[in-house]
Amino acid sequence: MTPNYALSFNTAAPQYAANRPSYPPTVLDTIEQTAARPLKGARIADVGAGTGIATALLRARGADVIAVEPGDGMASQFRRSLPDTPVVRGDGDALPLATASVDFLTYAQSWHWTNPARSLPEAMRVLRPSGALALWWNNPALDVPWQAEQNRRVEEFIGGDVAEKRGSGRRARTEDVFARAPYLPACTRHEIRWSRTVPLDTHLSNISSHSVFLVLREEEKAAFLTEERAHVLKTFPGGQVEESYEVILIVAPAA
Repeated sequence: MTPNYALSFNTAAPQYAANRPSYPPTVLDTIEQTAARPLKGARIADVGAGTGIATALLRARGADVIAVEPGDGMASQFRRSLPDTPVVRGDGDALPLATASVDFLTYAQSWHWTNPARSLPEAMRVLRPSGALALWWNNPALDVPWQAEQNRRVEEFIGGDVAEKRGSGRRARTEDVFARAPYLPACTRHEIRWSRTVPLDTHLSNISSHSVFLVLREEEKAAFLTEERAHVLKTFPGGQVEESYEVILIVAPAA
């Protein structure tokens, strides 16, 4: 039976909330600059909101945010983290939102779980004429040698490319999808570099919170993480790990 990678997060929502990286302020700055309007006071739907990592940042900018999340476990964790923010059940392929009802539609680390043939027209439906769609992902910076080596070990362990293994290779083709939509104005692509320093346990828990690990048996996962701990300690013997990321951000104005 093929694992359901998308639903795997429901059993690990607290782990996800505690260990996944957030996003640097430059991401939201770039969205504002590209859309030529502030997030403060804007009506925003954060789709695939998960545990609320991006939602919290949008709220801190003064946005009026509603979250859309399909998973039971993730939605429950979201409510614990952000009890004053509304969250509705649904996904990007059939948004539970009125036509022309939001100024921004955001997908942080979640667009690749949609079917773009459905989610892109849906995005354009719910956006107001002056609105914008913003998609972004945290990617490990693979020009950092130790991270490239770790990525190689992960792919050897799971038996293939991470994105293809979980069925989310659409991410690599996102720009092609936008280019093939004749009704959509040109999107812009941005690369934003940042880093965080975390304890080794947090680093390993972040790795194991990804869907390709969540679908594995506990003993398999534990064996890999024990070996990975030893590898990472060679680079960071003090146990504080500097993770480097490159955020890929795509912003598209409403059609």
